[in-house]
Amino acid sequence: MSSRILVAGTAPTPVVAQVVTELTALLPQIKDESFEVTNTLAGTSLTRAITNPAAALSEAVISLRSDTGTGLLIQGLGSSPAPSFDVLGWNFDVAANTAAGVILVIDGSGMSHQLLVDETTSALRRAEEHHAGVCGIVIGSVTGELPSVEGVPVVGLPLTAASANAITGPTHTVITPIMFQADLIERARANRQRIVLPEPEDDRILQACALLLEKQVAEIILVGEPQEVTDRATKLGLNISAATIVPSTSAELVEKYATEFQKLRAKKGVTIEAARKKVQDATYFATMMVHMGDADGMVSGAIHTTADTIVPAFQIIKTAPGVSLVSSAFLMLLPDKVLVMGDCAVNPNPTPDQLAEIAVSTARTASQFGLDPLVAMLSYSTGTSGAGPDVEAVEKATARVMELDSDLKVEGPIQYDAAVDAGVGAAKAPQSEVAGAANVLIFPNLNAGNIAYKAVQRSAGAVAVGPILQGLRRPVNDLSRGALVEDIVNTVAITAIQAQNEGKN
Repeated sequence: MSSRILVAGTAPTPVVAQVVTELTALLPQIKDESFEVTNTLAGTSLTRAITNPAAALSEAVISLRSDTGTGLLIQGLGSSPAPSFDVLGWNFDVAANTAAGVILVIDGSGMSHQLLVDETTSALRRAEEHHAGVCGIVIGSVTGELPSVEGVPVVGLPLTAASANAITGPTHTVITPIMFQADLIERARANRQRIVLPEPEDDRILQACALLLEKQVAEIILVGEPQEVTDRATKLGLNISAATIVPSTSAELVEKYATEFQKLRAKKGVTIEAARKKVQDATYFATMMVHMGDADGMVSGAIHTTADTIVPAFQIIKTAPGVSLVSSAFLMLLPDKVLVMGDCAVNPNPTPDQLAEIAVSTARTASQFGLDPLVAMLSYSTGTSGAGPDVEAVEKATARVMELDSDLKVEGPIQYDAAVDAGVGAAKAPQSEVAGAANVLIFPNLNAGNIAYKAVQRSAGAVAVGPILQGLRRPVNDLSRGALVEDIVNTVAITAIQAQNEGKN
């Protein structure tokens, strides 16, 4: 991915523009890539940022994270006509969510050395609060000694090739929810898949459809009566003209799908007449579209139950080769990292062998979405600190994971705190490369998993994306009936990425 550097002043100052101008001239000399100059309002507007900062930030991040093969030199917003608008916070949020290294610019005019130190310390603290990584500090109009900051180079003006190189080096970045969701959209757009939505009678589905088509995330197929769907979209002021709308009563498709469904369910006594009736159900119809290659994936559940979504998938699509169990995972988007939790929605009491299969599937899901899986097999015991049948089951499951995938980094049994907290992990499992750094968390049963993901979601303010169904031959995903439009967009993007990855695992 191309480099991104954001230049932001701690206060409105023309020095920011000077730094951008000098870097524009110097970067071609010190970096092996070309740079385009832009600003933190790319993809949005100042009015939008002031009136709806969350939506504006998402728009800016999607725009700035589009990898065009050219590095970005991003000039931070200098001032705002709205006194209540946090300009520096906006710049830091853009940097954090685009993985841009921040060059802090401080105008030292009239500042004493101590005041410069205080200004620098305060700005670094604010950057940390916003999860932005500072790679360098430039102080203009200073005659005395520059302040010293551990780990961050501080330089004056004018810049030289050496000082510019020092302040544009790599910096620590975190994975934020907006960044992760923007990456989902970008990855789905890179190789658009055909995703079928069998619930266009729900306005949220139509709203999500319009957004997905506008952002070119996927090719959308809606199952419904074309005129009814089009009329409802028009009434809502939505443009879904690029969607394909297919009625579940289409004589040609009903016969095609019924013939195949009857073959699949012949041993269950399903007749062709019963099959014709069954495939006219919107969810079964959509599932048959995926099964027969007329769509690449399906998303349902806005108005149907989980069973309505997954039972047809179990009957028609079935499990992928080498997989005996369908399970689920949630992507938990925390302010500074992503955790993948399984199984939190499907299997109530998995056996050790099933738990191992869930772990392998969840690790593969993590890999599909850009994470290097570090798997924690969770228990009330870390190592041999506890004993009992439940601990022994996790021990067996962990050993089985190692047999199924010897390259997977896995630790178990391990307690939640030892899995995710570096200090606790070092104390309880000092020899483990997973302890304290786990990003794939496998719960021993559905009771524990469902409680835990909801606790993290509600108490830690995490964005929960899922459940993602894993282990199916073709991607089908279930929505919560309380899903927001944003949730539907994310789930379609996830389904599209799963479709892109078919056959790679």
